[in-house]
Amino acid sequence: MYLRMIRQSFFEGRKRKALAAITVALAAALITTLLNLSVDVGDKMAKEMKAYGSNIRVVPKSENIPLKIGGVDFNPLKGRDYLDEAELTKIKDIFWSNNIVGLAPFLDVPVEIAGKDAGRVSLIGTYFRKSMPLPSDEEYRTGVRITHPYWQVTGAWPDDESASEVLIGRSLARRLGVAAGDTIGVTRPTEGSGGSAEASYRITGILATGEAEDNAIVAPLGAVQALAGLQGKVQSVSVSALTIPENELSRKAIRDQDSLSTSEYDVWYCSAFVSSIAHQIEEAVINASARPVWQVAAGEGVVIGKLQVLMLVVTLAAFASAAMGVSSLMNTAVMERAREIGLMKALGAAEWQIHLLFLTEAVIIGVVGGILGFLAGSGLSQAVGWAVFGSSLAFHWIAVPVVIAVSVATALAGSILPARSITRLMPVEVLYGR
Repeated sequence: MYLRMIRQSFFEGRKRKALAAITVALAAALITTLLNLSVDVGDKMAKEMKAYGSNIRVVPKSENIPLKIGGVDFNPLKGRDYLDEAELTKIKDIFWSNNIVGLAPFLDVPVEIAGKDAGRVSLIGTYFRKSMPLPSDEEYRTGVRITHPYWQVTGAWPDDESASEVLIGRSLARRLGVAAGDTIGVTRPTEGSGGSAEASYRITGILATGEAEDNAIVAPLGAVQALAGLQGKVQSVSVSALTIPENELSRKAIRDQDSLSTSEYDVWYCSAFVSSIAHQIEEAVINASARPVWQVAAGEGVVIGKLQVLMLVVTLAAFASAAMGVSSLMNTAVMERAREIGLMKALGAAEWQIHLLFLTEAVIIGVVGGILGFLAGSGLSQAVGWAVFGSSLAFHWIAVPVVIAVSVATALAGSILPARSITRLMPVEVLYGR
């Protein structure tokens, strides 16, 4: 009897039920899109914000031990202590190795331009897109083309294996009157011997960064190490890592790691905070001090946090709008079926039984609308992913029950007011025609 009543109810009011299901489906489609985006937005936005540069800088531990002389910080070892290039692969061997997008070592040595009165300029050695085989990935490549995507080169990038190709900063190129394709000679005094080391390089491109590199020469790391006699040594490493926004736990760890309890330390260590990744790099690399670049890291956290709040607000708005639409349709259905409800009450049906009939209808509407909305929202989220991020979004099975549950909750929320209308219906009045 109960199932027959449900079937008859849907058959007689199929247009109104269809409208209610479409209303729920539209909300479910929006919620599905926002849910898929909210799961992936952290990684997607973090990747987009890598265009602003690396978010962790690794230097020799001695550089973070300044001495105060006359009230001024002074570090006699600054620029004279080095990291071992062979240790760099260990950065990709930490717990969050998959979050390390790339790394780029740097070695800065002062040189003079042969035949030019330009004073001393910086010759910076680095990786451009160098092969760095790892046990887990023999084809791994890294360098400034990954960690510093905002670097703009007019011409061609040098070959990492070449000892004679360089980029020249645009400001320095303008001062010297050179262009891509020209050859430039440099000299570097040899400490202790009174002589100098000389090298000649071919300019493959003009580099524009808006930073110190605009007044420098940038060359493959091996070439600069050979000129300076510092084979296998680097001064600093820029690391680009995918991270999550800092919270109170991470801020507590930054202030004082020793204040963390064992459980807090485990949670912090196993979370992709920029502070915990930097800590793990310090553990992995000998004589290294890793410090987050807070201007970049904090900016990522603020943007991602605000986006997630915005998506939550839009989701709640969609839920409320759909619930009001369902409520209007269900309330109209109650008014149209007033005589049927009055007759059921007159025949002895309890109010809970009548409520159960309408709530069952709401659940069915929610399930149907949720399934349709999920299918539409999945396609919409992929379209948004390609339009905004240039790639698809991962499919998350957990979204299926979540969207259907929210859709059912939306339909049930819209049935609250109609349920109150049912309780106010008096059998005598509705059967009499009032």
